[in-house]
Amino acid sequence: MPDAPSPEDWLFDVATPLGFRVHVPRPYWFLIITEKHPAMAGREANVVEALKDPVEIRISRIDPSVHLFYKVERPGRWICAVAKRTNGDGFLITAYPTDAVKEGDPIWPR
Repeated sequence: MPDAPSPEDWLFDVATPLGFRVHVPRPYWFLIITEKHPAMAGREANVVEALKDPVEIRISRIDPSVHLFYKVERPGRWICAVAKRTNGDGFLITAYPTDAVKEGDPIWPR
């Protein structure tokens, strides 16, 4: 099994309002912007803002350790950063622009 990326390999490491940090390794961000959601290329700052200052956070209905962080991009458009929390730490699963807030239990703002 490969070693986990060290902090030097992280593109960013962000504190969320839920009290845990989310990080993303550079190679994984490259995978997101080349294969999963190319529309996010060059939008790292939008993802950081969604994680640290979201307008809404929801818990996934499928996996309660997965959180969806939403930040308004413009009226009717959001950036969604999806992060999984494990053992008090978090990692980015994906990020994408969306025109709708997905299903899930809202937990933020409280």
